[in-house]
Amino acid sequence: MQADEDFKPTPFAEVNRVLRMLLTDVETNVGDDFVGLYLYGSLSSGDFNPQTSDIDFVVVTESLIDERKIEKLRLMHERIMHSGLKFAKKLEGSYVPRKYIRRFDPNHPPVPTINEGKFYLASHGSDWVIQHYILRKQGLVVAGPSPITLIDPVKPNDLRKAVINELREWWQPVLDDPSFLQRDDYQAFAVLTMCRALYTLEKGEISSKKTSATWAQSKFKQKSLLIEKALAWKEGVNMDSIGATTDFIHFTIEKSKRYEETLFGG
Repeated sequence: MQADEDFKPTPFAEVNRVLRMLLTDVETNVGDDFVGLYLYGSLSSGDFNPQTSDIDFVVVTESLIDERKIEKLRLMHERIMHSGLKFAKKLEGSYVPRKYIRRFDPNHPPVPTINEGKFYLASHGSDWVIQHYILRKQGLVVAGPSPITLIDPVKPNDLRKAVINELREWWQPVLDDPSFLQRDDYQAFAVLTMCRALYTLEKGEISSKKTSATWAQSKFKQKSLLIEKALAWKEGVNMDSIGATTDFIHFTIEKSKRYEETLFGG
């Protein structure tokens, strides 16, 4: 393993410290099943905000983790959570066998997952079509072979379908119960997520929040001020835009229905 001073998978020293602990402990507990550790999400897209962002990771394994190792991983994540490291509670990820990282399979078995401080077994939803694309195109390698060797290319229309499904399954219910949007950070998150969804529907690819938002400001000028507020948001600042955010979600869902009809005859 690299010396501490040479271990710099990200530009953030405190993030690297917790990743070093994660990698060391994973290699110890997974053993010969370990293939690689990769980062996706804001750290790979360049959108990482030390105040609000999570550390999204995937550990690729040779096979499904057995019950004995699952328990070891549960205890391991509990130790990391209580390590006192700055970003220890921001780790969110899963342990995916090589077979299922190759391409998205909606029927794949549940895998060890850590999310919002909870460790459990879970299957991946259709949004993982998007994560496969991101991992293959821009995933950061902490250890292991290039993700290009592990993940098949994702077709543009498969990305579009995944975005349409996510809007239908996750964001449509928010319109029915907008209480989720009471928090300012969730309003900003929703606005930027809609920008990325619209970008993917139009381009058939995934881009960073900033790139998608800049594109959406130019494309949908009536939403420009709302998008600007979301881009500029930081902790302690009021978005105060529940109505406008709800309208933007509705706008995006309606756009997705038109894409679905045009591309897939939905």
